[in-house]
Amino acid sequence: MSKSQPLGPVLITGCSSGIGAATAARLTRAGHTVYATARKASSLTALADAGALPRELDVTSEGSMGSVVDEIVSSHGRIGALVNNAGYGAYGAIEDTPLDAVRAQFETNVFGLSRLVQLVAPSMRAAETGRIVNLSSMGGRLTFPFGGYYHASKHAVEAISDALRYELAPFGVHVSIIEPGLITTEFGTTAASTLADSTPSGSPYATRVASIGETMAASFDRKSMTAAPDAVAKAVEQALTARRPRTRYVITPAARALITTRALTPGRVWDRVVKASMGA
Repeated sequence: MSKSQPLGPVLITGCSSGIGAATAARLTRAGHTVYATARKASSLTALADAGALPRELDVTSEGSMGSVVDEIVSSHGRIGALVNNAGYGAYGAIEDTPLDAVRAQFETNVFGLSRLVQLVAPSMRAAETGRIVNLSSMGGRLTFPFGGYYHASKHAVEAISDALRYELAPFGVHVSIIEPGLITTEFGTTAASTLADSTPSGSPYATRVASIGETMAASFDRKSMTAAPDAVAKAVEQALTARRPRTRYVITPAARALITTRALTPGRVWDRVVKASMGA
Protein backbone atom coordinates (compact mmCIF):
# COMPACT_ATOMS: atom_id res chain seq x y z
CA MET A 1 0.00 0.00 0.00
CA SER A 2 1.52 3.31 -1.02
CA LYS A 3 1.76 6.17 1.43
CA SER A 4 -0.63 8.16 -0.76
CA GLN A 5 -3.41 5.66 -0.06
CA PRO A 6 -4.47 5.72 3.61
CA LEU A 7 -5.84 2.60 5.18
CA GLY A 8 -9.41 3.86 5.25
CA PRO A 9 -12.15 2.73 7.64
CA VAL A 10 -11.50 -0.56 9.43
CA LEU A 11 -14.33 -2.99 10.19
CA ILE A 12 -13.62 -5.43 13.02
CA THR A 13 -15.93 -8.21 14.21
CA GLY A 14 -16.13 -9.73 17.68
CA CYS A 15 -14.98 -6.68 19.64
CA SER A 16 -16.84 -7.28 22.90
CA SER A 17 -13.71 -8.64 24.59
CA GLY A 18 -10.35 -10.33 24.08
CA ILE A 19 -8.55 -10.06 20.77
CA GLY A 20 -11.24 -8.01 19.04
CA ALA A 21 -11.38 -5.43 21.81
CA ALA A 22 -7.58 -5.19 21.99
CA THR A 23 -7.32 -4.78 18.21
CA ALA A 24 -9.99 -2.10 18.04
CA ALA A 25 -8.35 -0.21 20.91
CA ARG A 26 -4.87 -0.39 19.38
CA LEU A 27 -5.99 0.78 15.95
CA THR A 28 -8.11 3.57 17.42
CA ARG A 29 -5.12 4.83 19.42
CA ALA A 30 -3.09 4.81 16.20
CA GLY A 31 -5.58 7.21 14.63
CA HIS A 32 -7.51 4.86 12.34
CA THR A 33 -11.24 5.09 11.82
CA VAL A 34 -12.42 1.90 13.50
CA TYR A 35 -15.90 0.40 13.31
CA ALA A 36 -15.85 -1.92 16.32
CA THR A 37 -18.69 -4.42 16.16
CA ALA A 38 -20.28 -7.06 18.36
CA ARG A 39 -23.64 -8.74 18.69
CA LYS A 40 -24.53 -6.33 21.51
CA ALA A 41 -23.55 -2.67 21.29
CA SER A 42 -23.72 -2.44 25.08
CA SER A 43 -20.47 -4.46 25.23
CA LEU A 44 -18.62 -1.77 23.26
CA THR A 45 -18.94 1.18 25.68
CA ALA A 46 -15.25 1.33 26.56
CA LEU A 47 -14.23 1.29 22.90
CA ALA A 48 -16.74 4.02 22.10
CA ASP A 49 -15.30 6.14 24.90
CA ALA A 50 -11.84 5.61 23.38
CA GLY A 51 -12.99 6.90 19.98
CA ALA A 52 -14.06 3.78 18.10
CA LEU A 53 -17.39 3.70 16.28
CA PRO A 54 -19.52 0.95 17.87
CA ARG A 55 -22.03 -0.97 15.79
CA GLU A 56 -24.12 -4.06 16.38
CA LEU A 57 -23.16 -6.82 13.96
CA ASP A 58 -24.02 -10.50 14.13
CA VAL A 59 -21.99 -12.56 11.68
CA THR A 60 -24.80 -15.11 11.50
CA SER A 61 -27.28 -12.46 10.28
CA GLU A 62 -27.26 -11.40 6.63
CA GLY A 63 -29.23 -8.23 7.37
CA SER A 64 -26.95 -7.24 10.23
CA MET A 65 -23.77 -7.63 8.17
CA GLY A 66 -25.18 -5.91 5.11
CA SER A 67 -26.46 -2.95 7.08
CA VAL A 68 -23.08 -2.14 8.65
CA VAL A 69 -21.15 -2.63 5.41
CA ASP A 70 -23.62 -0.43 3.49
CA GLU A 71 -23.32 2.30 6.12
CA ILE A 72 -19.52 2.36 5.97
CA VAL A 73 -19.39 2.37 2.17
CA SER A 74 -22.04 5.10 2.04
CA SER A 75 -20.12 7.25 4.53
CA HIS A 76 -16.56 6.67 3.29
CA GLY A 77 -16.87 5.38 -0.25
CA ARG A 78 -15.16 2.11 0.59
CA ILE A 79 -14.04 -0.20 3.34
CA GLY A 80 -10.32 0.04 3.83
CA ALA A 81 -9.83 -3.09 5.90
CA LEU A 82 -11.78 -6.00 7.29
CA VAL A 83 -10.64 -7.90 10.37
CA ASN A 84 -12.63 -11.13 10.69
CA ASN A 85 -12.14 -11.84 14.37
CA ALA A 86 -15.50 -13.18 15.54
CA GLY A 87 -15.33 -16.86 16.40
CA TYR A 88 -15.32 -19.38 19.20
CA GLY A 89 -14.21 -22.90 20.03
CA ALA A 90 -16.80 -25.65 20.49
CA TYR A 91 -15.11 -28.80 21.73
CA GLY A 92 -16.20 -32.41 22.13
CA ALA A 93 -15.76 -35.88 20.68
CA ILE A 94 -16.68 -36.22 17.01
CA GLU A 95 -19.20 -38.91 17.90
CA ASP A 96 -20.76 -37.03 20.82
CA THR A 97 -21.01 -33.44 19.59
CA PRO A 98 -24.52 -32.54 18.33
CA LEU A 99 -24.43 -31.51 14.69
CA ASP A 100 -26.53 -28.44 15.49
CA ALA A 101 -23.59 -27.22 17.59
CA VAL A 102 -21.21 -27.98 14.73
CA ARG A 103 -23.38 -26.03 12.28
CA ALA A 104 -23.56 -23.08 14.69
CA GLN A 105 -19.77 -23.01 14.96
CA PHE A 106 -19.31 -23.06 11.20
CA GLU A 107 -21.93 -20.32 10.80
CA THR A 108 -19.78 -18.04 12.96
CA ASN A 109 -16.22 -19.18 12.21
CA VAL A 110 -16.55 -19.87 8.48
CA PHE A 111 -19.77 -18.76 6.81
CA GLY A 112 -20.02 -15.39 8.56
CA LEU A 113 -16.39 -14.68 7.73
CA SER A 114 -16.95 -15.66 4.11
CA ARG A 115 -20.09 -13.57 3.72
CA LEU A 116 -18.38 -10.47 5.10
CA VAL A 117 -15.58 -10.96 2.61
CA GLN A 118 -18.16 -11.11 -0.17
CA LEU A 119 -19.77 -7.90 1.09
CA VAL A 120 -16.60 -5.82 1.46
CA ALA A 121 -14.63 -7.03 -1.58
CA PRO A 122 -16.51 -4.96 -4.21
CA SER A 123 -15.58 -1.59 -2.68
CA MET A 124 -11.98 -2.72 -2.18
CA ARG A 125 -11.69 -3.89 -5.79
CA ALA A 126 -13.18 -0.63 -7.05
CA ALA A 127 -10.66 1.36 -5.02
CA GLU A 128 -7.85 -1.02 -6.02
CA THR A 129 -6.67 -1.19 -2.43
CA GLY A 130 -7.65 -2.93 0.77
CA ARG A 131 -6.67 -5.33 3.50
CA ILE A 132 -8.43 -8.44 4.79
CA VAL A 133 -7.15 -10.11 7.94
CA ASN A 134 -8.71 -13.42 8.96
CA LEU A 135 -8.23 -14.74 12.48
CA SER A 136 -7.40 -18.41 12.29
CA SER A 137 -5.42 -20.27 14.95
CA MET A 138 -2.44 -22.54 15.33
CA GLY A 139 -5.31 -25.03 15.27
CA GLY A 140 -5.73 -24.25 11.59
CA ARG A 141 -2.50 -26.09 10.87
CA LEU A 142 -2.64 -28.94 13.36
CA THR A 143 -5.32 -30.90 15.22
CA PHE A 144 -5.79 -31.95 18.83
CA PRO A 145 -8.28 -34.59 20.03
CA PHE A 146 -11.76 -33.57 21.07
CA GLY A 147 -11.42 -30.34 19.12
CA GLY A 148 -11.94 -31.78 15.65
CA TYR A 149 -14.88 -29.60 14.65
CA TYR A 150 -13.20 -26.42 15.88
CA HIS A 151 -10.00 -27.34 14.05
CA ALA A 152 -12.02 -28.12 10.93
CA SER A 153 -13.49 -24.62 11.00
CA LYS A 154 -10.03 -23.07 11.27
CA HIS A 155 -8.59 -25.31 8.55
CA ALA A 156 -11.43 -23.96 6.40
CA VAL A 157 -10.43 -20.38 7.24
CA GLU A 158 -6.86 -21.17 6.14
CA ALA A 159 -8.00 -22.61 2.80
CA ILE A 160 -10.43 -19.77 2.10
CA SER A 161 -7.78 -17.18 2.94
CA ASP A 162 -5.13 -18.77 0.73
CA ALA A 163 -7.49 -18.87 -2.24
CA LEU A 164 -8.73 -15.34 -1.54
CA ARG A 165 -5.22 -13.93 -1.38
CA TYR A 166 -4.53 -15.13 -4.91
CA GLU A 167 -7.91 -14.04 -6.25
CA LEU A 168 -7.77 -10.48 -4.87
CA ALA A 169 -4.08 -9.75 -5.46
CA PRO A 170 -4.61 -8.34 -8.99
CA PHE A 171 -6.99 -5.76 -7.49
CA GLY A 172 -4.50 -4.44 -4.94
CA VAL A 173 -6.11 -6.21 -1.98
CA HIS A 174 -3.86 -8.03 0.51
CA VAL A 175 -5.06 -10.98 2.59
CA SER A 176 -3.31 -12.17 5.76
CA ILE A 177 -3.97 -14.92 8.27
CA ILE A 178 -3.35 -14.56 12.01
CA GLU A 179 -2.54 -17.82 13.82
CA PRO A 180 -2.58 -17.31 17.59
CA GLY A 181 -1.56 -19.95 20.05
CA LEU A 182 -3.00 -19.84 23.56
CA ILE A 183 -4.21 -16.32 24.31
CA THR A 184 -5.43 -15.19 27.73
CA THR A 185 -9.04 -14.53 26.77
CA GLU A 186 -12.39 -16.17 27.54
CA PHE A 187 -11.66 -18.76 24.82
CA GLY A 188 -10.27 -21.35 27.22
CA THR A 189 -13.27 -21.12 29.53
CA THR A 190 -15.69 -21.38 26.61
CA ALA A 191 -13.85 -24.34 25.14
CA ALA A 192 -13.79 -26.20 28.46
CA SER A 193 -17.49 -25.50 28.96
CA THR A 194 -18.48 -26.78 25.52
CA LEU A 195 -16.27 -29.82 26.02
CA ALA A 196 -18.24 -30.74 29.12
CA ASP A 197 -21.60 -29.87 27.57
CA SER A 198 -20.90 -32.01 24.49
CA THR A 199 -20.12 -35.09 26.57
CA PRO A 200 -23.27 -36.92 27.65
CA SER A 201 -23.48 -38.92 30.83
CA GLY A 202 -22.06 -42.37 30.25
CA SER A 203 -20.06 -41.34 27.18
CA PRO A 204 -17.25 -43.80 26.36
CA TYR A 205 -15.04 -40.72 26.02
CA ALA A 206 -15.81 -39.27 29.46
CA THR A 207 -12.55 -40.24 31.15
CA ARG A 208 -10.38 -38.85 28.38
CA VAL A 209 -12.54 -35.73 28.11
CA ALA A 210 -11.95 -35.03 31.80
CA SER A 211 -8.21 -35.45 31.32
CA ILE A 212 -8.16 -33.18 28.27
CA GLY A 213 -10.19 -30.54 30.14
CA GLU A 214 -7.64 -30.50 32.97
CA THR A 215 -4.74 -30.28 30.51
CA MET A 216 -6.45 -27.44 28.63
CA ALA A 217 -7.07 -25.44 31.80
CA ALA A 218 -3.49 -25.94 32.96
CA SER A 219 -2.12 -24.82 29.58
CA PHE A 220 -4.00 -21.51 29.74
CA ASP A 221 -2.56 -20.93 33.21
CA ARG A 222 1.06 -21.31 32.05
CA LYS A 223 2.58 -17.93 31.19
CA SER A 224 5.28 -19.62 29.11
CA MET A 225 2.57 -20.99 26.81
CA THR A 226 0.34 -17.94 26.48
CA ALA A 227 0.27 -14.31 25.39
CA ALA A 228 -2.00 -11.34 26.04
CA PRO A 229 -4.60 -10.26 23.46
CA ASP A 230 -2.54 -7.19 22.55
CA ALA A 231 0.16 -9.46 21.10
CA VAL A 232 -2.40 -10.53 18.52
CA ALA A 233 -3.62 -6.96 18.05
CA LYS A 234 -0.06 -5.88 17.28
CA ALA A 235 0.21 -8.54 14.55
CA VAL A 236 -3.11 -7.43 13.07
CA GLU A 237 -1.86 -3.85 12.97
CA GLN A 238 1.28 -4.99 11.15
CA ALA A 239 -0.79 -6.93 8.64
CA LEU A 240 -2.92 -3.86 7.98
CA THR A 241 -0.13 -1.30 7.66
CA ALA A 242 2.95 -3.10 6.27
CA ARG A 243 3.74 -2.29 2.65
CA ARG A 244 4.13 -6.01 2.00
CA PRO A 245 2.24 -7.87 4.73
CA ARG A 246 3.05 -11.48 5.48
CA THR A 247 0.66 -14.20 4.44
CA ARG A 248 0.69 -15.57 8.01
CA TYR A 249 1.47 -14.24 11.47
CA VAL A 250 1.99 -16.88 14.16
CA ILE A 251 1.56 -15.66 17.73
CA THR A 252 3.51 -17.14 20.69
CA PRO A 253 6.76 -19.12 20.56
CA ALA A 254 4.88 -22.24 21.68
CA ALA A 255 2.54 -22.00 18.68
CA ARG A 256 5.50 -21.62 16.29
CA ALA A 257 7.17 -24.66 17.85
CA LEU A 258 4.03 -26.79 17.58
CA ILE A 259 3.32 -25.80 13.97
CA THR A 260 6.91 -26.54 12.97
CA THR A 261 6.91 -29.85 14.83
CA ARG A 262 3.68 -30.93 13.16
CA ALA A 263 4.97 -29.99 9.70
CA LEU A 264 8.14 -32.05 10.18
CA THR A 265 6.65 -35.03 12.02
CA PRO A 266 5.12 -38.17 10.43
CA GLY A 267 1.51 -38.79 11.34
CA ARG A 268 1.94 -41.67 13.78
CA VAL A 269 4.82 -39.94 15.52
CA TRP A 270 2.66 -36.83 15.90
CA ASP A 271 -0.08 -39.02 17.41
CA ARG A 272 2.37 -40.19 20.06
CA VAL A 273 3.40 -36.59 20.76
CA VAL A 274 -0.25 -35.59 21.25
CA LYS A 275 -0.95 -38.57 23.49
CA ALA A 276 2.05 -37.79 25.66
CA SER A 277 1.34 -34.08 25.93
CA MET A 278 -2.43 -34.18 26.44
CA GLY A 279 -2.98 -37.44 28.20
CA ALA A 280 -5.39 -38.44 25.47
